[in-house]
Amino acid sequence: MDLSFLSGNTLDAAKHLLGKEIISYVDGIVTSGYITEVEAYLGLDDKASHTYLGKKTKKNEMMFNSYGHLYVYTMHGHHCMNILTRETEFPEGVLIRGIEPHQNIQTMIERRGRDTHISDGPGKLTKALGVRRDTHNGIRINSGIIDLKEGKIPQKIVATKRIGIDTKEEAVDYLYRFIVDGNKNVSRFRGRAHENGGWM
Repeated sequence: MDLSFLSGNTLDAAKHLLGKEIISYVDGIVTSGYITEVEAYLGLDDKASHTYLGKKTKKNEMMFNSYGHLYVYTMHGHHCMNILTRETEFPEGVLIRGIEPHQNIQTMIERRGRDTHISDGPGKLTKALGVRRDTHNGIRINSGIIDLKEGKIPQKIVATKRIGIDTKEEAVDYLYRFIVDGNKNVSRFRGRAHENGGWM
């Protein structure tokens, strides 16, 4: 699919990613899911971003790639996957926080070692898809390793505060997290899931 939507405004790109099918090819096995939850990180001016003030380190250097590349980092032993937006002088990106499992769900269950809550969090979904920092950090999307394609259309998108950034001053209050309303495959889901998962 055309990835040019990632080259513009990062908040718009984040919302546009909801419903897209993300597909991994690991050891000859295909797994995938529809994106249900994302968080936008706006680089130089965003205190919650790994590239705040433009400081480049060994850990975050892949964030300075152009749009359509992956930035995969580890936190507390878990791998987290970001899709980069804009161009190299604007190191911004979108953290994929939740997906609705689609292809080869049994493989995803086996990778997670459980059959519930297999992809409703950034570290959970990467494990389910087989995504790791040492093999996927810096790769280009749609190169046959991690692909993105059209999938489903959300009925309603809800904006909330981001999760797990309680020490980032004013950035704590930015409504940069977007979810598919009524889909249970999101972090800290509360309430009743919509019968159709929140899709059109």
